[in-house]
Amino acid sequence: MRYSEDEILSMTQRSSEKTNIQDIHEGLGLNMETICILVEPGICGFSCQVEARQKDKHNAIVEITGSECELIQKLVEGLKEITLSDIFTPHTKNPVFKAAELAGCHLTCPVPVAVLKAAEVALELALPQDACISFVQQEKKDTR
Repeated sequence: MRYSEDEILSMTQRSSEKTNIQDIHEGLGLNMETICILVEPGICGFSCQVEARQKDKHNAIVEITGSECELIQKLVEGLKEITLSDIFTPHTKNPVFKAAELAGCHLTCPVPVAVLKAAEVALELALPQDACISFVQQEKKDTR
């Protein structure tokens, strides 16, 4: 489902009526000039930093730095700005995921999601909260 610009603005206005996210950010002592996310992608070991800052009410500038991954470096070339509507665009049409595919990023690479999360917080659509994927060791069951 793709939302129109008016629907997106309506959703953000309704959410800002419920809680003023900017006030919460300031109350938490967060620097809203630049949102910074450290991405530890796993076995590849190509850590990076994703930064986003609000350009205006509907756009965020994004930067990905510190990665030695050639694919992430290609992704950087295709991503400079995220719009409000990009955040609400489904996976199959989302410009961030399309750029990741064009760059050849692995399907499970967490960097594209980090880009969207950073932009979402920079545009004051969400509060910053760590996300985590962890493997849990389980006992092997006897299959006899």
